[in-house]
Amino acid sequence: MKITRRSFLTATGAAALAAGLPARVWSLGTIEAGNIRIDSLSDGHLVLSGNAVYEKAPQDELLAILRRHGIETIPERITPPCNVTLLRDGTHTVLFDAGSGTGFQDTVGELPDALDEIGVGLGDVSHVLFTHGHPDHLWGVLDDFDEPTFTEAEHMMGKVEFEYWTDPETLDRINQNRKSFAAGAKRRLDLLGADFFTLFEGAPDLLPGVRAFPTFGHSPGHYSYEITTPSGQVMVVGDALTNDIIAFERPGWVSARDQDGEMAAQTRLALLDHLSRNDITLIAYHIAHPGIGKAEKIGDESYRFVPLQG
Repeated sequence: MKITRRSFLTATGAAALAAGLPARVWSLGTIEAGNIRIDSLSDGHLVLSGNAVYEKAPQDELLAILRRHGIETIPERITPPCNVTLLRDGTHTVLFDAGSGTGFQDTVGELPDALDEIGVGLGDVSHVLFTHGHPDHLWGVLDDFDEPTFTEAEHMMGKVEFEYWTDPETLDRINQNRKSFAAGAKRRLDLLGADFFTLFEGAPDLLPGVRAFPTFGHSPGHYSYEITTPSGQVMVVGDALTNDIIAFERPGWVSARDQDGEMAAQTRLALLDHLSRNDITLIAYHIAHPGIGKAEKIGDESYRFVPLQG
């Protein structure tokens, strides 16, 4: 399995540099094995409240862990990247999640440009497989005119997840700080319609070499996806692992980022055990771009993220 990382200046970035403006630099992480190419693309980054992310963690122990990683105080703000995975096998061109589009935060929505930089048109995408229905994963499914972004793609989502976000009662039941998530997901899924999606349950093989892997908890029907390559397995974990420190070192802690905190914690423990025991490469949506690495066990129910360098 060959892993490479590249950074390059875009044409618009070069023009900006010539004009004395900040240049735009794209970074790309790539896994190549046989006829399989997997790219980690940037859709930008989120801006989140550190307190909202870490509020449920034991604060003294949290601070001690962060300091071991060179972070002296619990941050007031965090800016996690959004890494969208693209798989090409010579027959299929598969996106895992659709990015944020332009209706969420102004620091995201760069996926169409990232695809263009590697020569992939929106109409080239044959499949979009969704991990879950949160804004930074789903809202890019429609363009600014409420038309499908990926016009030629088959869209695939877990049945539990689809039914949760299209249920009219979800908006009333969900926490106040996630009501915009529910309203935005329902609007987009309703505009596209159930017939636009292929829904699945269990752990099916969705495409040759691509198996759905249930990782419920972060959202009610969250899925990860295991890709088989000639050199081993690669797991697209979405938001089952949302950072490279606490999610690995204390996977059993309940996180405010998860809709069902207890279920998500049990999912993390089982997922990390599976990844480490089977030496599976993972790609995580919110770990420093490109988010490619391994989970290494370091103690009883404790792990560390080991980035793979190219």
